[in-house]
Amino acid sequence: MLTNWSGNHRFAAARVHRPTTVEELQAVVAGAERVHALGSRHSFTDVADTAGDLVVTADLPEEIAVDAERRQVRVSGGVTYGRLAAELHAQGWALATMASLPHISVAGAVATGTHGSGDRIGSLAAAVAGLDLVSADGSLRSVRRGDPDFDGHVVALGALGVATHVTLDVEPTYDVRQDLYTDLPWGVALERFDELTASAGSVSLFTDWAGADVAQVWLKSRDTTPPTDLFGAPAAVGTLHMLTGADLEAVTDQGGVPGPWHERLPHFRMAFTPSRGEELQSEYLVPRARALEAVAALRSLAGRFGPLLQVSEVRTVAADRLWLSGAYDVDAVALHFTWVRDVPGVYAVLPAIEETLLPLGARPHWGKCFVAGADELRLLYPRFEDFRALAQRVDPDGVFRSDFLARTLDLG
Repeated sequence: MLTNWSGNHRFAAARVHRPTTVEELQAVVAGAERVHALGSRHSFTDVADTAGDLVVTADLPEEIAVDAERRQVRVSGGVTYGRLAAELHAQGWALATMASLPHISVAGAVATGTHGSGDRIGSLAAAVAGLDLVSADGSLRSVRRGDPDFDGHVVALGALGVATHVTLDVEPTYDVRQDLYTDLPWGVALERFDELTASAGSVSLFTDWAGADVAQVWLKSRDTTPPTDLFGAPAAVGTLHMLTGADLEAVTDQGGVPGPWHERLPHFRMAFTPSRGEELQSEYLVPRARALEAVAALRSLAGRFGPLLQVSEVRTVAADRLWLSGAYDVDAVALHFTWVRDVPGVYAVLPAIEETLLPLGARPHWGKCFVAGADELRLLYPRFEDFRALAQRVDPDGVFRSDFLARTLDLG
């Protein structure tokens, strides 16, 4: 039985296909009543599931083609970010950001609005300049930045087609250093929040919400000059993992040693199993203007969800114009939860968290655990109805529809 990475979801699809050519993929889609693309299976919900046919794109021919003049790369959708990053660096190019896991596929990460961290850095999807898709009838079509409805196609949850290739913006390669600090008092973190998140290109705060301190602060910077201070917080001694007792070999190099961007921006090394695997995750992107309210609310709720929590991470994401992005039209602060793998327990506490965060404008990460349905979500996305209309126009027969899309976007 096919499951997702953490093992909490068993795919319900009647059939699983692994096409090795785009033509085979086209034939599968054209012959299916219901079909959905499956990426690297790192989502924690049924976002990539279907009652019909699943198509795995990882076995399609690999393409990583850089256009130096346009500063773009065209990559097969099933390629992982780790593989793409290594090849880009070898050719002297780089991405502006990466997620904490390099193991995720390009098309899947883009389609769910996955992100890294940085006040001035958008999500992975913000780098998309073009998509090549297999449509519901099996035909090929392309959309490019500037085309009508392009901003509705990028974070699309598989509702508009199967991505064969994604075109991304790139830039010349660069080095990054990673410095860690511990035990930063929450009072200082909140009072100087803007300075804190601006103290490096990428900043991650790790917390259990209950303690008086932010347990760990991870700074990733292109500036290879050693930082002088982080508001009095002590520098980490030795390598740290954000999860107590986890394998230190799995995390990327710390200690301020500069290295290639793709070996520092992710939290985890490509060669190791990321995190613990047996876990659940949730995440909510709250407008930056409401972030301090959200933090205060979560600290007050910590006693209710604390026994289920392994760790939380706080990051920032720059605004974009992608219709279903968690950062649509607003700079956002991402509040991430890594839970123990207790499905009933986690889903029992999520309503209280959402009752607190959603009124602040928080948007759930599409690929992680949440309970909000279409009625709640349409209030959070100004282009919600525009996306529904686009999906109905592009896929009038509902070939790419699923239980997830019916529940969250009212696309039955």
